[in-house]
Amino acid sequence: MSQAEQGFAYSQDQFRQLIEDVLAEAKQLGASDAGAEVSEGSGMSVSVRRGQLENVERNRDKSLGISVYLGQRRGNASTSDFSVKALKDTVRAAYDIARFTAEDEFAGLPDEQDLSLDAEARPSLDLFHPWAITAEAAAELALECEAAALRTDARITNSEGAAVSAQQSHFFTGNSRGFRGGYASSRHSLSVAPIAGRGAGMERDAWYSSMRDAADLASAESVGRYAAERALARLKGRKVKTATVPVLFESPVAAGLLGALVQATSGGALYRRASFLLDSLDQQILAPHVEVVEDPHLLKGKASAPFDDEGVITRPRTVVEAGVLKGYFLSTYSARKLGLRTTGHAGGSHNLTMRSRATAPGDDLPTMLRRLGTGLFVTELMGQGVNYVTGDYSRGASGYWVENGEIAFPVNEVTIAGNLKDMFRQIVGIGSDTYTLGGKTVGSLLLPQMKLAGS
Repeated sequence: MSQAEQGFAYSQDQFRQLIEDVLAEAKQLGASDAGAEVSEGSGMSVSVRRGQLENVERNRDKSLGISVYLGQRRGNASTSDFSVKALKDTVRAAYDIARFTAEDEFAGLPDEQDLSLDAEARPSLDLFHPWAITAEAAAELALECEAAALRTDARITNSEGAAVSAQQSHFFTGNSRGFRGGYASSRHSLSVAPIAGRGAGMERDAWYSSMRDAADLASAESVGRYAAERALARLKGRKVKTATVPVLFESPVAAGLLGALVQATSGGALYRRASFLLDSLDQQILAPHVEVVEDPHLLKGKASAPFDDEGVITRPRTVVEAGVLKGYFLSTYSARKLGLRTTGHAGGSHNLTMRSRATAPGDDLPTMLRRLGTGLFVTELMGQGVNYVTGDYSRGASGYWVENGEIAFPVNEVTIAGNLKDMFRQIVGIGSDTYTLGGKTVGSLLLPQMKLAGS
């Protein structure tokens, strides 16, 4: 497939040459080391509302960035102009910044032993599936999704619209220590946000499907209907009394707790001593039946990568085993600050799954609600009430009150509170109803108690 057929203006070979040129320019100026990356992205987004086309947006962008090192001094500059003069000026700008930057003993490229230098050994991860959809076809798909939501029930009275997005990009990166690499990737989505009820009793919800390959997207009918069912279920919400109750997090919401774990065990938070999980390596941080595994080489994975943003090799690993933390998330810089070795996480985590050894195949959502018994089932969180230094957790929440394992009524305008240290260690169970949000997969997650502030 040619670059034109792929929707790109540049080929990987052209990108490779740009990288070679800017690295050579940096060396000629006197850089002791240098690293550069060039990228290009293109795509289309189409939105509709109430049966009418609203927007068709096409995007195309490109960028080249270079980091120049003069010993332990680093300068960075970028440009979207790929002309010879602009590239030379960008390298010169990075070089000049490095000249006047203070030395940092931890600055520098990754060690050669950590770099993915053998291109033949890198796994092919099947990340690129361009979607040759026209604006007309995308609009038709979005309209079908919205129509499916609106016809689900007469109580679906309005819509904030539906959208289809088709995006693709590719990049190439290299450094003065011999690393070269790049690849193309894609991500496509379909979403809708219906409104149920009328007047002061209106409730909104939304649903979406996002995949590397458009062929793997959920159908417009199923996305629309499920979004409508979620909106309908929120009608006639009530407050509940302040109490301490068991809480079940719906699987997409539980993915946020996994995100909090990553944040607290990431190098930047650790070396700044801004984490409630300081010095937690080989310590019990989750319930003993819980583990977290990472697979950067998952085919079509939303967070798959053969190497990280610095060119460091990525490897599958167990992050938490039997509740014990076995590894941090470190870039080269943060690892050096901590006296450790990079884990290949410049740019973030890769396809994490949180699971429990106690989970049975039949532990679906109805089963987890029965395990909850009487308490709160959380389907949405609001606000940013997480203190990563202390672990204190306080979020606005909505969902459903559950009695004797059955949903009794919708709940809104409540706050749930606890401390993440305690919450992690007290996880009672994780359901088999797994959902992948971004690069994080987890089932519904049950905690024995949290403080609920209501009426």
